[in-house]
Amino acid sequence: MEAAQEPAATLERRYRRILAERMADLPFLNPHLSVRAIGFQPWNGDLLGVMLTPWFMNLMLLPGPQGWSGRTAGQQLLQSFPSGDYRFTVGAEPDIGVYQMCSLFSPALQFPDQETAEAVARQILLDLLRAPESAGISRRRLLQGRFRDHGGSAG
Repeated sequence: MEAAQEPAATLERRYRRILAERMADLPFLNPHLSVRAIGFQPWNGDLLGVMLTPWFMNLMLLPGPQGWSGRTAGQQLLQSFPSGDYRFTVGAEPDIGVYQMCSLFSPALQFPDQETAEAVARQILLDLLRAPESAGISRRRLLQGRFRDHGGSAG
């Protein structure tokens, strides 16, 4: 799969096309944001990162070399990370294939600029992959972007 070899380029190309063909001129687009695949890295045999667009910021899982059999669009799956368990929804797009997403911000109107949104995405990935401390970050705080007291910056 092309997405497994160069996930950022493939994802960005696909979501720019979605922006141009399906999303252009919709009122919930953040004009300060552009399409960006952030921090994709191996995770339990798959690829994990954050997909940022003018209309959402989502955690995204792409299948690794072993692939995923039996996953269908719309299916809900629980994924476990050091910070807790999160519900992902299976989707599929041409050029990408089957993927899983967990919504973080939708719409993504609270971000004043691309730099802030990307900083939040990087911090969310760090917090996701870190086991919670005794006063750790809760799932709700992670998904609502409330992690400022853990070194993050929500702008």
